[in-house]
Amino acid sequence: MLKLAIVAALLASSFASLPYAQAPVHLNRMIERLAQGQVAFGVSNEDMSLENARTLAAEDLDWVYIDYEHAPMNFETLRMFLVGMIDRAHAARTGSVQPKVTPLARFAPYAREGAEWPVKQGLDQGLMGAIFNSVDNREQALRHVRSMRYPQRRGSPRMEPLGLRGSGPDNALWFWGIPMADYMQRADLWPLNSSGDLIAIMMIETAEGVKNVDAIAQVPGVGGFYLGASDLSNSMGVAPNAPEIEAAIQTVLKACLTHKVACGITASAADMPRRVKEGFRILGGGGITGGLSAAADAAIRAGRAVAK
Repeated sequence: MLKLAIVAALLASSFASLPYAQAPVHLNRMIERLAQGQVAFGVSNEDMSLENARTLAAEDLDWVYIDYEHAPMNFETLRMFLVGMIDRAHAARTGSVQPKVTPLARFAPYAREGAEWPVKQGLDQGLMGAIFNSVDNREQALRHVRSMRYPQRRGSPRMEPLGLRGSGPDNALWFWGIPMADYMQRADLWPLNSSGDLIAIMMIETAEGVKNVDAIAQVPGVGGFYLGASDLSNSMGVAPNAPEIEAAIQTVLKACLTHKVACGITASAADMPRRVKEGFRILGGGGITGGLSAAADAAIRAGRAVAK
């Protein structure tokens, strides 16, 4: 705890000298790229060490999501991981508090269970988005959106969906490098709020979710979908390489393109060019532990080569 407090104090003092006026429209790099019609590339991660965070913060990534569905949820290690995700050299070069790599988390509870409390904990530590498992219908998506929003002030043009998030984002203020008043403006969901710096991504990984994908896509505040092909194959009772799985993927992609929701999927280096050309805008290079793996690096390089 003492070590974390010392590191936090040093980083806070260094950011205090940065010219905040140079900050980009979005502090969330993932949202910034999506808002500009670009593709956002990243990886999933289970290694919460400070060393791994420092490595990932300097990689050619737009986002990294912490896989708390499969790894133990520990919010103390999340704090230390976020410390490591701050690339001070990048901040000095750009004169901005925008993290080079946007941190997200995929939490353990499934949509049918509700994820309000881990989402609250994660956002208050400084996360810039959440990925929700196995979203099957509109009602579940709406519940997730509400969990990420603060109740809106009187006169807000975006009162709905009604927010449920409680106040108290002290660590998030430090990590984002902005005062409370600015955080309250930015800590809303994009694209519902064009100035928002939080993103809510719904995992579509069941036959029920595919069936209801159009309704889910129309929930205000949903910023993206992410396909979970492995669980989807289990739900549909077929092998991962069965033609039914690709048909389901294309159904979700079509809904994303129709409703202007960013669509995401994990792809290998061989599959990346096809997925970019199809219209996927959130692309993952796979899971990593202990730095960017050769396979993930190759996948992201292949995707960027086509996306340019």
